[in-house]
Amino acid sequence: MSKKILIMIIVLLLGIFAIIKINLNEEYSQEKIKSANLSTDYEIKQVLIDIKKLNVNTVNIPVVINIPNLTSNDMTMNEYSKEKAIKLIKELKKKKIKIILEPYPWINNGSDYETEYNPLDKAKFFSDWKNILNCLIDDVANPYKTDIMVVSSNMSKLEAYEEEWCEIIAFVKSKFNGLVTYKTAWWYTAKWDKESINRYNNKLNNKLFSKVDFISIGAYFELSEKSENTVDELVDCLNSTRIYNRQQNIVKEIYNFYEKYNKPIFFGELGFPRRSYAATHPWDSLVSDTVNNKEQARCFEAYKIVFEDKDFINGFSVFAVGQKGKDKNFYPSKESIKIISSWYKR
Repeated sequence: MSKKILIMIIVLLLGIFAIIKINLNEEYSQEKIKSANLSTDYEIKQVLIDIKKLNVNTVNIPVVINIPNLTSNDMTMNEYSKEKAIKLIKELKKKKIKIILEPYPWINNGSDYETEYNPLDKAKFFSDWKNILNCLIDDVANPYKTDIMVVSSNMSKLEAYEEEWCEIIAFVKSKFNGLVTYKTAWWYTAKWDKESINRYNNKLNNKLFSKVDFISIGAYFELSEKSENTVDELVDCLNSTRIYNRQQNIVKEIYNFYEKYNKPIFFGELGFPRRSYAATHPWDSLVSDTVNNKEQARCFEAYKIVFEDKDFINGFSVFAVGQKGKDKNFYPSKESIKIISSWYKR
Protein backbone atom coordinates (compact mmCIF):
# COMPACT_ATOMS: atom_id res chain seq x y z
CA MET A 1 0.00 0.00 0.00
CA SER A 2 1.37 3.40 -1.00
CA LYS A 3 1.90 6.18 1.52
CA LYS A 4 -0.63 8.37 -0.32
CA ILE A 5 -3.38 5.73 -0.09
CA LEU A 6 -2.62 5.15 3.60
CA ILE A 7 -2.96 8.87 4.32
CA MET A 8 -6.29 8.95 2.46
CA ILE A 9 -7.59 6.02 4.53
CA ILE A 10 -6.54 7.69 7.80
CA VAL A 11 -8.25 10.96 6.77
CA LEU A 12 -11.41 9.02 5.85
CA LEU A 13 -11.47 7.22 9.19
CA LEU A 14 -10.96 10.47 11.09
CA GLY A 15 -13.84 11.98 9.15
CA ILE A 16 -16.12 9.06 10.02
CA PHE A 17 -15.15 9.35 13.69
CA ALA A 18 -15.89 13.10 13.61
CA ILE A 19 -19.33 12.44 12.12
CA ILE A 20 -20.08 9.91 14.87
CA LYS A 21 -19.07 12.46 17.52
CA ILE A 22 -21.23 15.16 15.89
CA ASN A 23 -24.22 12.81 15.78
CA LEU A 24 -23.73 11.97 19.45
CA ASN A 25 -23.63 15.66 20.33
CA GLU A 26 -26.75 16.33 18.29
CA GLU A 27 -28.52 13.42 19.98
CA TYR A 28 -27.73 14.75 23.43
CA SER A 29 -28.67 18.29 22.48
CA GLN A 30 -32.13 17.00 21.46
CA GLU A 31 -32.76 14.61 24.33
CA LYS A 32 -32.18 15.66 27.90
CA ILE A 33 -30.10 13.29 30.02
CA LYS A 34 -32.25 11.95 32.84
CA SER A 35 -29.88 9.81 34.86
CA ALA A 36 -29.34 8.09 38.18
CA ASN A 37 -26.01 7.72 39.97
CA LEU A 38 -25.40 4.36 41.55
CA SER A 39 -23.90 3.85 44.97
CA THR A 40 -20.65 1.88 44.75
CA ASP A 41 -22.24 -1.15 46.42
CA TYR A 42 -25.25 -1.22 44.08
CA GLU A 43 -27.13 -4.42 43.40
CA ILE A 44 -28.08 -5.04 39.78
CA LYS A 45 -31.58 -6.25 40.65
CA GLN A 46 -32.25 -3.06 42.66
CA VAL A 47 -30.83 -0.88 39.87
CA LEU A 48 -33.34 -2.32 37.40
CA ILE A 49 -36.17 -1.62 39.86
CA ASP A 50 -34.99 1.92 40.56
CA ILE A 51 -34.51 3.05 36.96
CA LYS A 52 -38.07 1.98 36.18
CA LYS A 53 -39.46 3.87 39.19
CA LEU A 54 -37.46 7.00 38.36
CA ASN A 55 -38.22 6.81 34.63
CA VAL A 56 -34.62 7.56 33.62
CA ASN A 57 -32.96 7.15 30.23
CA THR A 58 -29.35 6.98 31.50
CA VAL A 59 -27.43 5.39 34.36
CA ASN A 60 -24.15 6.65 35.86
CA ILE A 61 -22.11 3.55 36.75
CA PRO A 62 -19.13 3.95 39.10
CA VAL A 63 -16.06 1.75 38.88
CA VAL A 64 -14.24 1.83 42.20
CA ILE A 65 -10.65 3.09 42.21
CA ASN A 66 -9.14 2.13 45.56
CA ILE A 67 -6.92 4.80 47.14
CA PRO A 68 -5.53 4.20 50.68
CA ASN A 69 -5.68 7.75 52.05
CA LEU A 70 -5.99 11.43 51.14
CA THR A 71 -2.30 11.94 50.25
CA SER A 72 -1.50 8.55 48.75
CA ASN A 73 -0.24 8.02 45.22
CA ASP A 74 -1.24 4.37 45.27
CA MET A 75 -4.35 3.53 43.27
CA THR A 76 -5.80 0.29 41.94
CA MET A 77 -8.90 -0.49 39.97
CA ASN A 78 -11.30 -2.73 41.85
CA GLU A 79 -11.70 -5.73 39.54
CA TYR A 80 -14.97 -6.85 41.13
CA SER A 81 -16.43 -3.37 40.59
CA LYS A 82 -15.27 -3.41 36.96
CA GLU A 83 -16.77 -6.82 36.23
CA LYS A 84 -20.04 -5.86 37.93
CA ALA A 85 -20.18 -2.73 35.76
CA ILE A 86 -19.77 -4.84 32.61
CA LYS A 87 -22.54 -7.18 33.72
CA LEU A 88 -24.88 -4.25 34.43
CA ILE A 89 -24.06 -2.49 31.15
CA LYS A 90 -25.11 -5.61 29.25
CA GLU A 91 -28.46 -5.59 31.06
CA LEU A 92 -29.04 -1.87 30.54
CA LYS A 93 -28.18 -1.99 26.84
CA LYS A 94 -31.02 -4.50 26.37
CA LYS A 95 -33.34 -1.82 27.73
CA LYS A 96 -31.78 0.91 25.56
CA ILE A 97 -30.55 2.79 28.63
CA LYS A 98 -27.54 5.01 27.98
CA ILE A 99 -24.41 4.63 30.12
CA ILE A 100 -22.18 7.13 31.89
CA LEU A 101 -18.99 5.44 33.06
CA GLU A 102 -17.23 7.01 36.04
CA PRO A 103 -13.91 6.08 37.65
CA TYR A 104 -14.83 6.65 41.29
CA PRO A 105 -12.10 7.53 43.82
CA TRP A 106 -12.77 5.30 46.84
CA ILE A 107 -10.53 6.76 49.49
CA ASN A 108 -9.81 5.06 52.81
CA ASN A 109 -12.58 2.52 52.15
CA GLY A 110 -15.01 5.32 51.40
CA SER A 111 -14.42 7.17 54.68
CA ASP A 112 -12.87 10.28 53.06
CA TYR A 113 -14.26 12.71 50.49
CA GLU A 114 -12.62 12.92 47.08
CA THR A 115 -12.89 16.72 47.35
CA GLU A 116 -10.08 16.51 49.93
CA TYR A 117 -7.84 14.17 47.95
CA ASN A 118 -4.39 15.71 47.52
CA PRO A 119 -1.72 13.18 46.46
CA LEU A 120 1.86 14.06 47.32
CA ASP A 121 3.32 13.42 43.85
CA LYS A 122 1.14 15.22 41.31
CA ALA A 123 3.09 14.04 38.26
CA LYS A 124 2.69 10.43 39.34
CA PHE A 125 -1.01 10.96 39.99
CA PHE A 126 -1.72 12.21 36.49
CA SER A 127 0.34 9.43 34.93
CA ASP A 128 -1.44 6.78 36.98
CA TRP A 129 -4.89 8.32 36.47
CA LYS A 130 -4.31 8.32 32.72
CA ASN A 131 -3.50 4.61 32.93
CA ILE A 132 -6.69 3.99 34.90
CA LEU A 133 -8.74 5.78 32.24
CA ASN A 134 -6.93 3.91 29.49
CA CYS A 135 -7.79 0.57 31.09
CA LEU A 136 -11.42 1.56 31.50
CA ILE A 137 -11.63 2.59 27.85
CA ASP A 138 -10.01 -0.63 26.62
CA ASP A 139 -11.79 -3.03 28.99
CA VAL A 140 -15.23 -1.43 29.41
CA ALA A 141 -16.07 1.80 27.61
CA ASN A 142 -15.32 0.92 23.99
CA PRO A 143 -16.03 -2.83 23.99
CA TYR A 144 -19.46 -2.33 25.60
CA LYS A 145 -20.32 0.91 23.78
CA THR A 146 -20.51 3.24 26.77
CA ASP A 147 -22.09 6.56 25.78
CA ILE A 148 -20.31 9.00 28.11
CA MET A 149 -17.14 8.93 30.17
CA VAL A 150 -16.33 11.05 33.22
CA VAL A 151 -12.61 11.83 33.38
CA SER A 152 -12.67 13.19 36.94
CA SER A 153 -15.12 13.51 39.82
CA ASN A 154 -14.98 16.29 42.40
CA MET A 155 -11.20 16.18 42.90
CA SER A 156 -11.12 19.83 43.87
CA LYS A 157 -7.53 20.04 45.08
CA LEU A 158 -6.27 18.85 41.67
CA GLU A 159 -8.51 21.01 39.50
CA ALA A 160 -6.00 23.86 39.20
CA TYR A 161 -3.67 21.64 37.15
CA GLU A 162 -5.19 22.84 33.89
CA GLU A 163 -2.58 21.60 31.43
CA GLU A 164 -2.57 18.12 32.91
CA TRP A 165 -6.37 17.85 32.75
CA CYS A 166 -6.44 19.21 29.21
CA GLU A 167 -3.93 16.55 28.22
CA ILE A 168 -6.00 13.83 29.92
CA ILE A 169 -9.18 15.00 28.20
CA ALA A 170 -7.43 15.06 24.81
CA PHE A 171 -6.11 11.54 25.42
CA VAL A 172 -9.54 10.17 26.35
CA LYS A 173 -11.16 11.85 23.35
CA SER A 174 -8.55 10.31 21.06
CA LYS A 175 -9.39 6.78 22.25
CA PHE A 176 -12.98 6.79 23.47
CA ASN A 177 -15.87 6.57 21.03
CA GLY A 178 -18.40 8.50 23.12
CA LEU A 179 -18.76 11.88 24.81
CA VAL A 180 -16.37 13.14 27.47
CA THR A 181 -17.16 15.22 30.54
CA TYR A 182 -15.44 16.46 33.70
CA LYS A 183 -17.35 16.74 36.98
CA THR A 184 -16.50 19.74 39.10
CA ALA A 185 -17.58 20.07 42.72
CA TRP A 186 -20.13 22.59 43.98
CA TRP A 187 -18.90 25.95 45.29
CA TYR A 188 -20.15 28.92 47.24
CA THR A 189 -19.72 32.66 46.95
CA ALA A 190 -20.70 35.50 49.25
CA LYS A 191 -20.81 39.17 48.40
CA TRP A 192 -18.85 39.95 51.56
CA ASP A 193 -16.21 37.25 50.95
CA LYS A 194 -13.68 38.21 48.26
CA GLU A 195 -11.78 34.94 48.66
CA SER A 196 -14.84 32.88 47.72
CA ILE A 197 -15.44 35.10 44.69
CA ASN A 198 -11.81 34.66 43.60
CA ARG A 199 -12.12 30.86 43.95
CA TYR A 200 -15.24 30.91 41.81
CA ASN A 201 -13.59 33.07 39.14
CA ASN A 202 -10.60 30.72 39.05
CA LYS A 203 -12.95 27.79 38.53
CA LEU A 204 -14.92 29.62 35.85
CA ASN A 205 -11.76 30.53 33.94
CA ASN A 206 -10.20 27.06 34.08
CA LYS A 207 -9.63 26.17 30.43
CA LEU A 208 -10.21 22.46 30.97
CA PHE A 209 -13.94 23.24 30.64
CA SER A 210 -13.34 24.32 27.05
CA LYS A 211 -12.12 20.82 26.17
CA VAL A 212 -15.05 18.63 27.25
CA ASP A 213 -18.27 17.90 25.35
CA PHE A 214 -20.36 19.16 28.24
CA ILE A 215 -19.69 20.41 31.77
CA SER A 216 -20.79 18.35 34.78
CA ILE A 217 -21.40 19.82 38.23
CA GLY A 218 -21.85 18.02 41.54
CA ALA A 219 -24.76 20.23 42.60
CA TYR A 220 -24.65 20.14 46.40
CA PHE A 221 -25.15 23.88 46.76
CA GLU A 222 -25.97 25.10 50.25
CA LEU A 223 -29.28 26.96 50.19
CA SER A 224 -30.90 27.62 53.56
CA GLU A 225 -30.18 27.38 57.29
CA LYS A 226 -33.74 26.26 58.06
CA SER A 227 -34.63 22.68 58.98
CA GLU A 228 -37.62 22.87 56.63
CA ASN A 229 -38.41 25.14 53.71
CA THR A 230 -41.29 25.69 51.35
CA VAL A 231 -40.68 24.99 47.67
CA ASP A 232 -41.04 28.72 46.94
CA GLU A 233 -38.37 29.53 49.53
CA LEU A 234 -35.98 27.03 47.97
CA VAL A 235 -36.66 28.43 44.49
CA ASP A 236 -35.78 31.87 45.82
CA CYS A 237 -32.62 30.46 47.43
CA LEU A 238 -31.36 29.19 44.08
CA ASN A 239 -31.33 32.82 42.95
CA SER A 240 -30.09 34.22 46.26
CA THR A 241 -29.03 31.81 48.99
CA ARG A 242 -30.07 32.57 52.55
CA ILE A 243 -27.51 30.43 54.36
CA TYR A 244 -25.01 32.68 56.18
CA ASN A 245 -26.58 35.55 54.22
CA ARG A 246 -24.33 34.72 51.26
CA GLN A 247 -26.89 35.82 48.67
CA GLN A 248 -25.24 33.54 46.13
CA ASN A 249 -27.00 33.52 42.75
CA ILE A 250 -26.50 29.87 41.88
CA VAL A 251 -28.52 30.03 38.67
CA LYS A 252 -26.46 32.91 37.30
CA GLU A 253 -23.13 31.38 38.35
CA ILE A 254 -23.99 28.12 36.60
CA TYR A 255 -25.18 29.97 33.50
CA ASN A 256 -21.82 31.78 33.38
CA PHE A 257 -20.13 28.48 32.49
CA TYR A 258 -22.48 27.97 29.57
CA GLU A 259 -22.09 31.57 28.45
CA LYS A 260 -18.29 31.40 28.57
CA TYR A 261 -17.75 28.00 26.94
CA ASN A 262 -20.96 27.42 24.98
CA LYS A 263 -21.09 23.94 26.53
CA PRO A 264 -24.27 22.37 27.96
CA ILE A 265 -24.38 22.06 31.75
CA PHE A 266 -25.21 18.73 33.39
CA PHE A 267 -25.94 18.17 37.07
CA GLY A 268 -23.63 15.17 37.39
CA GLU A 269 -24.81 14.63 40.96
CA LEU A 270 -28.06 16.02 42.30
CA GLY A 271 -28.93 14.68 45.71
CA PHE A 272 -30.24 15.56 49.14
CA PRO A 273 -30.37 13.45 52.31
CA ARG A 274 -33.79 12.34 53.58
CA ARG A 275 -33.32 14.54 56.60
CA SER A 276 -34.28 17.88 58.07
CA TYR A 277 -31.73 20.54 57.08
CA ALA A 278 -31.34 18.80 53.70
CA ALA A 279 -30.99 22.22 52.05
CA THR A 280 -28.32 23.33 54.53
CA HIS A 281 -25.60 20.82 53.72
CA PRO A 282 -26.95 18.67 50.86
CA TRP A 283 -23.61 16.85 50.65
CA ASP A 284 -23.88 15.54 54.24
CA SER A 285 -25.89 12.34 54.61
CA LEU A 286 -25.84 12.82 58.40
CA VAL A 287 -26.82 16.48 58.48
CA SER A 288 -29.62 15.63 60.94
CA ASP A 289 -30.99 12.68 62.91
CA THR A 290 -34.54 13.60 61.90
CA VAL A 291 -35.93 11.73 58.90
CA ASN A 292 -37.72 14.15 56.57
CA ASN A 293 -38.80 12.64 53.28
CA LYS A 294 -40.83 15.68 52.26
CA GLU A 295 -37.97 18.15 52.72
CA GLN A 296 -35.84 16.04 50.37
CA ALA A 297 -38.69 16.09 47.83
CA ARG A 298 -39.09 19.86 48.13
CA CYS A 299 -35.41 20.30 47.30
CA PHE A 300 -35.80 18.22 44.14
CA GLU A 301 -38.95 20.10 43.21
CA ALA A 302 -37.24 23.48 43.55
CA TYR A 303 -34.46 22.39 41.16
CA LYS A 304 -37.08 21.02 38.79
CA ILE A 305 -39.01 24.30 38.77
CA VAL A 306 -35.91 26.42 38.25
CA PHE A 307 -33.93 24.31 35.78
CA GLU A 308 -36.26 21.96 33.89
CA ASP A 309 -36.95 24.40 31.07
CA LYS A 310 -33.52 26.03 30.95
CA ASP A 311 -32.04 25.38 27.50
CA PHE A 312 -28.46 25.49 28.81
CA ILE A 313 -29.11 22.56 31.18
CA ASN A 314 -28.89 19.22 29.38
CA GLY A 315 -29.99 17.09 32.30
CA PHE A 316 -29.30 15.73 35.76
CA SER A 317 -28.30 12.57 37.60
CA VAL A 318 -29.94 11.66 40.90
CA PHE A 319 -27.58 10.64 43.70
CA ALA A 320 -27.84 7.78 44.62
CA VAL A 321 -29.75 4.57 43.93
CA GLY A 322 -29.14 0.85 43.45
CA GLN A 323 -28.90 0.04 47.14
CA LYS A 324 -31.57 0.69 49.82
CA GLY A 325 -29.62 -0.12 53.01
CA LYS A 326 -30.39 1.78 56.21
CA ASP A 327 -27.28 3.92 55.74
CA LYS A 328 -28.38 5.10 52.27
CA ASN A 329 -29.78 8.45 53.34
CA PHE A 330 -29.56 9.87 49.82
CA TYR A 331 -31.86 7.22 48.39
CA PRO A 332 -34.93 9.12 47.15
CA SER A 333 -38.13 8.95 49.20
CA LYS A 334 -41.43 8.06 47.56
CA GLU A 335 -42.26 11.78 47.55
CA SER A 336 -38.97 12.52 45.77
CA ILE A 337 -39.47 9.68 43.28
CA LYS A 338 -42.78 11.24 42.26
CA ILE A 339 -41.01 14.53 41.47
CA ILE A 340 -38.02 12.95 39.73
CA SER A 341 -40.08 10.57 37.58
CA SER A 342 -42.10 13.47 36.17
CA TRP A 343 -39.01 15.52 35.23
CA TYR A 344 -38.77 16.04 31.44
CA LYS A 345 -42.04 14.16 31.03
CA ARG A 346 -44.21 15.84 28.42
